[in-house]
Amino acid sequence: MTTKTFKLSLTALVVGASLSLTACNDANKSNAMPVVAQAVTAQDAKQFLAKSEQELQALYLESNRAEWIYANFITEDTSELSAAVNEKMTAAVVRLANEAAKFNALELDSDTRRKLDKLKQALTLAAPQDEAKNAELSKLMAELGGLYGKGKYCKTEGECLSLGDMTAKMATSRDYDELLDLWQGWRQVSKPMRPLYEQQVKLANEGAKELGYADTGAMWRSKYDMPADDFAKELDRIWGQVKPLYNSLHCHVRAKLGEKYGTDKVPQDQPIPAHLLGNMWAQTWGNVYDLVAPADADPGYDVTELLAKHNYDELTMVKGAEKFFTSMGFDPLPETFYERSLFTKPQDRDVQCHASAWNLDSKDDLRIKMCIQRTGEEFSVIHHELGHNFYQRAYNKLPLYYQESANDGFHEAIGDTIALSVTPGYLKEIGLLDQVPDESKDIGLLMKMAMDKVAFIPFGLLVDQWRWQVFSGQVTPENYNQAWWDLREKYQGVKAPIARSEADFDPGAKYHVPGNTPYTRYFLAHILQFEFHKSLCEIAGNKEAIHRCSVYNSKEAGERLNAMLEMGSSRPWQEALASVTGKPEMDATAILDYFAPLQKYLDEQNKGRQCGW
Repeated sequence: MTTKTFKLSLTALVVGASLSLTACNDANKSNAMPVVAQAVTAQDAKQFLAKSEQELQALYLESNRAEWIYANFITEDTSELSAAVNEKMTAAVVRLANEAAKFNALELDSDTRRKLDKLKQALTLAAPQDEAKNAELSKLMAELGGLYGKGKYCKTEGECLSLGDMTAKMATSRDYDELLDLWQGWRQVSKPMRPLYEQQVKLANEGAKELGYADTGAMWRSKYDMPADDFAKELDRIWGQVKPLYNSLHCHVRAKLGEKYGTDKVPQDQPIPAHLLGNMWAQTWGNVYDLVAPADADPGYDVTELLAKHNYDELTMVKGAEKFFTSMGFDPLPETFYERSLFTKPQDRDVQCHASAWNLDSKDDLRIKMCIQRTGEEFSVIHHELGHNFYQRAYNKLPLYYQESANDGFHEAIGDTIALSVTPGYLKEIGLLDQVPDESKDIGLLMKMAMDKVAFIPFGLLVDQWRWQVFSGQVTPENYNQAWWDLREKYQGVKAPIARSEADFDPGAKYHVPGNTPYTRYFLAHILQFEFHKSLCEIAGNKEAIHRCSVYNSKEAGERLNAMLEMGSSRPWQEALASVTGKPEMDATAILDYFAPLQKYLDEQNKGRQCGW
């Protein structure tokens, strides 16, 4: 579930344009006049931003259209067209980010400075301005991406498994040895990445320093409207709030895995072996829910069956989700949304089926792209994707530099916040469910959700913790893998199932590392969605337990939510947060409130167990 807007939050862009003047050839060097750099002014900065915005607006529209056509008509030709226009757009953003750095030393009004920062922060890796180093970094990125994208595990010459194949097997297999084989096999793919990654870090840090940052990690953290080091401390504070709930879930899951595989394989006082949690990276645990499900956990209804019973087709599902937003006071989606979106998988061509939300023209050309399945899970996903669309429309009157979420965690958080309101009570309200089950049936629903959302939180934190330490030099190349597993054990209580060494490069087995995609946004989204949900429920006057609350039909909640969405990233995210929650600091206690019944259940189950690791 992603947004597709190509705003200034572009990932995997590399600064590379050289600012050196090369107009004078060798023959003229002796007669050349010395070049005197002209001082730039605040007015120059404003003019630069105005001109850049016009250029970027046209480029984003061209790029979005090419991307949309490629995603919906996958051919060699559309692939080439998409790549060509994105290369053109990338080059422009690279050039403009370098030009924005020329104004670093000026004293500017806060709005001008913020726009310049947004332009510089569009870059994920900043290459040195030396052309040879720039070319080398581009090559390294392509090689790393290629190693991951083409990666497969070949048991024999004729028997090879893709990551998709292995992911599907790990979700369903309960064979200890098969799971270990798959886990180990995928990590062969990342071994050759190690020297490439080491050199990439060196070059990217050099480029970040040229833009005025201490290192690449500091550059990433600078996007969060607070000093880079303070932001890192803030994340650990929030994690400290969630940790007791996570520890209880960990203790229960480890005990159930011990019952399944034996305590010789899952010792009850140690981290959980990473291959047993139903996921290649042990980042979400929902696939092993069947091993830990509470007795009598069946809520007594199945949304997929309810949709079929009430003749919901794909379009009805989308219209139903749109009604959620209009019930809160949001304007209906434009007719073009229904004319131009992709809702079902075509029979005559290849398309990208991964659900995504788009705003092609930065105005009102809103669309979603999904191959909708008529399931309860997909019904929630549609609500999530429309959350992105309504966010995109809310901020479309702002300058282009601010047409993004308050920070990169907000967009996913808003989509997930809306999905949290797809409760049994909401299903009854819209006529899908006749009777809301008794609260005793909620434990199974909460456990299933916690296995994905709560279990993910420490993983969402540690991926960038590792990278920041690598970028800063705190973790040296000689300790890449050891540091990775130290963090996995510290935060997740998860360990490698077999001995690992510095010949391995296990961080590279996760796409976002070789793909250079910052990961903290996912941690933030998992925290913020519960905070938003709790606050909107309070605004709506909810009297039920927070996990049973839906803000459907609440105009008051809709008005408050829309006011925040309209801010885009024009103001610090702390102000956007406070506009809904009343406080500028993130607070994870909303998660504890949401899962309070589950915490009570886990406490009972964990009596007599040795928790922790």
